[in-house]
Amino acid sequence: MNTNAYIFSKKRKLNEFSTKEVVDNAKKKLKKSRKKISDLQDTMYAEGKYSVLLCLQGMDTAGKDSLIREVFKDVNARGVVVHSFKVPTELELKHDFLWRHYIALPAKGKIGVFNRTHYENVLVTRVHPEYVFAENIPTVNNVDDLNDTFYHDRMERINQFERHISENGTIILKFFLNISKEEQKNRLLRRLNIPEKNWKFSAGDLKERKLWDKYQECYEDMLLRTSTNYAPWYVIPADDKTTARYIVAKTLEKELEKYNFKEPTLPKKVLDQIDEFKKELTNE
Repeated sequence: MNTNAYIFSKKRKLNEFSTKEVVDNAKKKLKKSRKKISDLQDTMYAEGKYSVLLCLQGMDTAGKDSLIREVFKDVNARGVVVHSFKVPTELELKHDFLWRHYIALPAKGKIGVFNRTHYENVLVTRVHPEYVFAENIPTVNNVDDLNDTFYHDRMERINQFERHISENGTIILKFFLNISKEEQKNRLLRRLNIPEKNWKFSAGDLKERKLWDKYQECYEDMLLRTSTNYAPWYVIPADDKTTARYIVAKTLEKELEKYNFKEPTLPKKVLDQIDEFKKELTNE
C-alpha cells in the first residue's frame, strides 16, 4: 500500500479526496499490522529515543474512538496513552491554547494519541468564534478581532510547536478521517434506531451538521497550512471503518519501520558475567 497517496497535497482540494475506499481483507491485514506496531513500540520503548504523537480529527461519527480501540488492541497498555480533549477547564483557560496539549505529550518510548487535538483551536473556535472569549486574550475584544489573520497566526504557532517537538524526538502523524455527509447521516440514524446506541446521540450533532460546509472550508484551510514534512496530514477515506483503521495502522507501521529502532546492549562488564548470573540462578 502506498500510504503517501493519502498525504494532503496543496495541489488538491479536500473534496477531491475520496471518502470511500474498500481494501480487500482489511480486517485480516489490520490484525497483522497491529501486531507489528506492538513489536515496534516495544523496541522503541527499549531504545528510549523517540515517542509518537498520533493526532485524529474528523467530523462527528467519523469513527475516531473505535479506530483507536482496533488499531492499538495488541499494543502494551502502558505503551499507549490516549487523550480525548473536551471543552477547556477553568485551569486550562488560564494558560495559552497549547498548554494543555504540551503537558499531555507522550514520554519517550510511548505512543500518545490525541482524540481531537490542538487543531480544535482553529476549527471549532473558527466556526464558533465566541468560544475564544473564554480565553481572555488581551488583544481580542470582539468577534471582528477573530479574523483570518488571527487563526492563521494560531496555525503558525501550531507549526512551530510541532517542529519543536519533532526536533526533540517526537514522531508526528496526523489523520483527518474524511467521512461523507451521507455516511454521517446514516451513522446518526443508526444511533437513533438502535436503542443500545441511543446514548451516543446528541441533539448538538444535528446543529453542527447544519454547519457542514463551514467545517469543510475550515478543515481545508487548516490542512493546507499545517501539513508539513515533519508533521504531515493524511486524509483517510472513512466511510468504510475497517478500511480506515487498516490504512491508519499501515501508515503508522511503515513510518515506525523507517527509524530502525534497536534494543540497547548491556554494558560489557555485565555481558562478561552473563554465564555467572545464569549459573547462580540455576543453582538456587
